[in-house]
Amino acid sequence: MAERSERAPGWGLAGELFAEFTGTMILILFGVGVVAQVLAAGLGDHDSISWAWGLGVTLGVYVAARLSGGHLNPAVTVALAAFKGFPWRKVAPYALAQTAGAFVAALLVRWNYTEVLAKFDPAHSIKSQGVFSTLPGNGGFPVSELGALRDQVIGTAVLVLLVFAVTDVLNDPPRANLGPFIVGLIVVAIGMAFGTNAGYAINPARDFGPRLASYLTGYGTAWRDQYGNLYFWVPIVGPLIGGVVGGALYRLLIGRFLVKGGMQEVGRAPAPDTAE
Repeated sequence: MAERSERAPGWGLAGELFAEFTGTMILILFGVGVVAQVLAAGLGDHDSISWAWGLGVTLGVYVAARLSGGHLNPAVTVALAAFKGFPWRKVAPYALAQTAGAFVAALLVRWNYTEVLAKFDPAHSIKSQGVFSTLPGNGGFPVSELGALRDQVIGTAVLVLLVFAVTDVLNDPPRANLGPFIVGLIVVAIGMAFGTNAGYAINPARDFGPRLASYLTGYGTAWRDQYGNLYFWVPIVGPLIGGVVGGALYRLLIGRFLVKGGMQEVGRAPAPDTAE
């Protein structure tokens, strides 16, 4: 017991990466799973999708937060490095762990829904591609790649600004370990308000991991949109830009005006803004 308690304060990078992998896997199991159920099986609607994604975020963060901070999103990790002092050397490993977790979860959903997807879309085409990855206008509305990019920048900026707000100990963060629950509600709200133009990926790992999983399991259209254009880059670039924009806006409009208090280890939740 003494040895375990001595190790408790620092689990090392390996523990953090396993936490990010597992937390993101939980997120995608619920998120991609609900889209498969709604789109391919016809059970539920957009509200079901929004709530399941939000609850997936909440549960994933609760799984990972103690070890890694529960980022579950490369855009959040980059924003924390840019504005909260999170070590840049950990950004790429975190992003890889998050993407790997999303990839494994999508493979599990693909396997579990094999029969349903085959009946709904025997060709495994763009018709059911939206189960795994996002499309401009959700594959049906006349939204261009640039329109979807704009949407992803805005949506992720809103996400990161609000995450910074509810995890900043100098602000008024949720008490009693409710932070992950509130972050989940943020994702629910974004899904309900910004779900049309690009499927609110707002997370490069969430989109690329399942997109790769679908490609490797028969979806030849995985990298393109309904127009036949290469699209996979949009939900990667847009969220990465949007995360930095959201972090900058929080610092500019809120963080720099808060009275500084005691410091806390960076990358954890809650954590103070480090603006001078």
